[in-house]
Amino acid sequence: MSKMADFIFGRNKHVCPWWLCFTFDNIFRKLIHDPVKILRPYIKTGDTVLDIGPGMGYFTIPMAQIVGENGRVIAADIQEKMLLALSKRAEHAGVEKRIIMHLCPPDFLDVKQKVDFILGFWMVHEVPDKQRFLNELFLVLKDNGTFLLVEPSIHVTKANFAETVNLAVKAGFTLGESPRILTSRSALLVKHVE
Repeated sequence: MSKMADFIFGRNKHVCPWWLCFTFDNIFRKLIHDPVKILRPYIKTGDTVLDIGPGMGYFTIPMAQIVGENGRVIAADIQEKMLLALSKRAEHAGVEKRIIMHLCPPDFLDVKQKVDFILGFWMVHEVPDKQRFLNELFLVLKDNGTFLLVEPSIHVTKANFAETVNLAVKAGFTLGESPRILTSRSALLVKHVE
């Protein structure tokens, strides 16, 4: 029965295709996932933040507005078409100079700049080698920086989410709060300095 549920809810490893992202990026989504409400507690003006798997910019553009003129958002994706769509939307929103488009190789992040905050919204379940990925995120995050991990509850079981959180702790993160985000499982992970 669990294999059937995995099939129905798309729990197999895959990367969401660029052409499907319009279904996640619409006016109705703000009713359940208001980007500013979700992100404001973790991002401040002047921050450098990393949006992993940004799609067409649902969270990226509000992040760029929050960080302001002196802040930066690194939008990291393995799909060039996603970044092209995001670039057009950022230009339309007037925040294109605050966003760095970063095309990742398929097997690692390859971001060199240290960041204050990382957002992984509904994408970590798509990563084949989660431990390597989480290790890389830990290294790119500044001391005392935070990583908001959010996964879709329909695709990611409670046990799978707990396993990902355990891998993050193994990478060096400390588990902070678990913010309530509708239709999701979430954890705020912190890079503490001793």
